[in-house]
Amino acid sequence: MQKLRRKKGNFALLKNKRMAWSEKLKLNKQLVRSLTEVGYLAPKEIQLKTLSRIIGGQDVIAVGPEGCGKTSAYILAVSNRLKHTSEGVPRVLILVPDKEQVLDVIARFELLNRNKPVQIVGLYAAPGTESQMNALAEGADIVVATPDRARAIYLKLGLNLNKIELLIVDDADLIVKQGLQLPVAELANSITKCQHLVFTTVIHDKLNKMIDPFMKLPAIVEVEEIGETKVETLPQLLYHVPNFGTKLNLLNFFMQDDELFTKTVVFVNSRQTAEKVYKTLQNRQKNTTSILKSWTIEMESFMFIDDFKDAPNARVLIVINDDDAPAIDLYNIPFAIHFELPADKETFIGHITKHQPESDDETLAITFTTDLELSMVRKIEQAIGQKIPVAELPEGLVIEKEKRDIEPEDKPSGKKKIVEAVAGEAFHQKKASNLKTHNFSAGLKAKMNNKKKH
Repeated sequence: MQKLRRKKGNFALLKNKRMAWSEKLKLNKQLVRSLTEVGYLAPKEIQLKTLSRIIGGQDVIAVGPEGCGKTSAYILAVSNRLKHTSEGVPRVLILVPDKEQVLDVIARFELLNRNKPVQIVGLYAAPGTESQMNALAEGADIVVATPDRARAIYLKLGLNLNKIELLIVDDADLIVKQGLQLPVAELANSITKCQHLVFTTVIHDKLNKMIDPFMKLPAIVEVEEIGETKVETLPQLLYHVPNFGTKLNLLNFFMQDDELFTKTVVFVNSRQTAEKVYKTLQNRQKNTTSILKSWTIEMESFMFIDDFKDAPNARVLIVINDDDAPAIDLYNIPFAIHFELPADKETFIGHITKHQPESDDETLAITFTTDLELSMVRKIEQAIGQKIPVAELPEGLVIEKEKRDIEPEDKPSGKKKIVEAVAGEAFHQKKASNLKTHNFSAGLKAKMNNKKKH
């Protein structure tokens, strides 16, 4: 009897989950059956929040972490939409960052839409374009493409956009990071009228510049999924800046306070950045900056971090991120600044993990990030199970303009020599009372002031 009750309970639960797909989200029975067969028993949060809007015809910007169900959301919407017989002309164009994702999206369509014949063509970088153009000529309902390849084939008159009903930009933040905004904009402008969907890990100014011209009063849906496992980390702060030059200015701004920033490790990703940071700091700090295991005798260097800790006049140690190198021991280092985020999030997590929970002497981990690095920040937050507190930029910090942001009237004409400000050397003078512990809470100020003993 008890087993029978359990079976009935499980059946009722399964029935309720199926009803969520069909009743709440209005998916057709055939698609719900396919979802059940592959184990998609209940919709995720982002699917609950976006599918009804997509099916209703609204433009949508969906923001959520990797793995939250963004790709499945639009695959379900497209599969539910394509109900009648194929016309052989593309009705849906999906833009993704690279070939691997083109193939992944096609595979997921085939998994979830296996009960309905739909023609899908993938466009991505490959020797020649003839085979892909031939595939389009044979007929396609859905085109999944990288923006540059889709644009190239469109300009060769191989991609028909006249019947496109739905334009989807997936992993839009990665597309921006790869500098593919122009192909996306040109393709969007070439479609006379359609619904637009944008899926991204983060939303920022550069992304908005790409999508604003073609999005029509979009609904913005955002979900946050933080990992269940919380990593014990050092205290952290995040500074969001517009560009590399402002990062240099912010680093120099902090290093002016030689009483507070007595010992600081600065993490970078390359020799080129290390040299730039080194030269900029040396211009102002005079022989207090060094590099861990320098490759040239022209720069001050330490072979081991313990030597840096023991050197009384050394204040800044530049370290190049290396995924294969042993973890850097930050014990007794008051500040660690990630000037750049490493390509592998595990390297960053290794730096900020608190290895001595009982110790009161903690390193403050500070991260500088631009728009293009925000997606990595979100991945890190998801992995460590917590959000990194965002700090306000200090008053008096010089914000560098990007070259393309300079107005035409600001550009001198003729052959007049242009003297550009060197990033990291332009600062507004601040009052002495405001110089030391800017933009920190009272408790954090106290912790930071305690580090002056180092």
